[in-house]
Amino acid sequence: MAVQRLIERFNLRSRLRFDIDAGQIWLDESRMLLFHAKAVGALRRELFDSLGAKRAQGLLFRMGFAAGQQDADLASKLLGEGDNYDVFQIGPELHAFEGLVKTVLMDAHIDWEQGCFFGEAKCENSWEAESHLQQFGIGEDTACWTLAGYASGYVTRFFRRFIVFRETQCTCRGDPHCVLVGKPVEAWGDDAYLEYCRPQDLEPSLRELQRELWQLRGGQREQHAPGRLVGASPGFRTAFDLLGKAARTPITVLLLGETGVGKEVFARWLHENSERAEQPFVAVNCAAIPNDLIESELFGVQKGAFTGAQQSRPGRFERADGGTLFLDELGDLSSSAQVKLLRVLQTGEVERLGDDKARKVDVRLVAATNVDLQRAMAEGRFRADLYYRLATYPVTIPPLRERKSDIPLLVAALLEKYAPIYHKKLPGLTDRAMQALMAHRWPGNVRELENLIERAVLLVPSGTRIEVEHLFAGCLPAPPCGAAVDRQGLVGNADEARRELLYDSLLDDGFDLQAHEARLLELAVRRAKGNLTHAARLLGITRRQLAYRLKQASGENRPSPERT
Repeated sequence: MAVQRLIERFNLRSRLRFDIDAGQIWLDESRMLLFHAKAVGALRRELFDSLGAKRAQGLLFRMGFAAGQQDADLASKLLGEGDNYDVFQIGPELHAFEGLVKTVLMDAHIDWEQGCFFGEAKCENSWEAESHLQQFGIGEDTACWTLAGYASGYVTRFFRRFIVFRETQCTCRGDPHCVLVGKPVEAWGDDAYLEYCRPQDLEPSLRELQRELWQLRGGQREQHAPGRLVGASPGFRTAFDLLGKAARTPITVLLLGETGVGKEVFARWLHENSERAEQPFVAVNCAAIPNDLIESELFGVQKGAFTGAQQSRPGRFERADGGTLFLDELGDLSSSAQVKLLRVLQTGEVERLGDDKARKVDVRLVAATNVDLQRAMAEGRFRADLYYRLATYPVTIPPLRERKSDIPLLVAALLEKYAPIYHKKLPGLTDRAMQALMAHRWPGNVRELENLIERAVLLVPSGTRIEVEHLFAGCLPAPPCGAAVDRQGLVGNADEARRELLYDSLLDDGFDLQAHEARLLELAVRRAKGNLTHAARLLGITRRQLAYRLKQASGENRPSPERT
């Protein structure tokens, strides 16, 4: 199938958008860049000069591998819309579409059911070979490392099996063409070439990079492992540094922040990094317990203290003895519970309801609230003496909208958490999906992000990237604007491109112009609720023209409708 027909058949041009106002180019959900080939060639030369040939070649291969996987995601979405081989050919055509090379499959043995590929491709007009010749001239080694990586990444993702391509001929060695040979990794045998493309080298863990960053930072101050806390933004760093200074002390900590910022996760980190780490961590959500039960939950109850108290039981303070008690939503405590809590903090003793015996407890208290306690004190809803007792060491956790640079790290951590639970292997998010997350306001903070990622992991097929529709099911953000590429390869207005696609689809089957016009006239009149003046305005014609066309469409010789 010719390139032009293939691109038109799968509407590939309609997926390419130039949003000049936003400074963005998009191919479906992947953000693209338009660079001068000579500029990229200069960067390529710097890589060889600074890293050495072998490391530079491996880096270029892996960069191409990642690009090939992105394009394979787009092709995989079109499976079922045509012959499998035609859909597979989208990869080479996209590579040409992106201006990198013209690839022609010379020989291919494909087993679609087994996901097996053996093939040979001829590459013409390779930008990489051209750049290498300009920078280094004719040599003894092949040069198209990015192209080999792209082919490997594309076929690997498409067939869900690790396929490796290697350049066997290259114009940089004086060969007439650049030729790539691809086959399953096991078919290559023990080849040093495979060191360039080991799977574990292709997608380094963001979590590992983060841990290394933490180890390198702050050589002059005590460092703490972040554990389940994820972030590197200035706001997160400030909160985490304060938390770290309090970790191995007995001081009462008050965590402040909006709902969903992760106050309990911070409290657990504080406990796990304190001298009480081996003792109990007990968490209580004060807002989730009715006011008439909160005191018995916190301080315990003695048998017979009230109707239904059939046996004595300890409260949360006693259960947390020796460890840490986390009181979440502290601002919702009743006045009487606030009085008793203050007494426990002052004396270190608790009295169960209905008991006259005081019990000593050794508890490190961590409290949290999203309530403005200063305002609550002014309104008489929170005791000032309890506030000053709790607010010895306040730590404010910033909302997610103020630490958006942490979103990629949080997403990586959440995928690492949920992908195994749902038995899936996921390479990550599309660029469009990540941009949608970065643009979101996050009223529910990290908890909302966690819910979105878990839902997306459930919805997305294993082995593919999470797209916007998987994240925001039922509440998709606005579609991307910008300019699209028309049939002649020219950049045009996006609205115009959408109209052309609509007209194109109308012409696919038997098209009846009069029937469509009559239907459009009827729809406009219905939307205008019978008002012909408004209906004409919707259609961009005069009222007289509309009346005439309605008369022609009805086929009846009747007077024009009355003015409405």
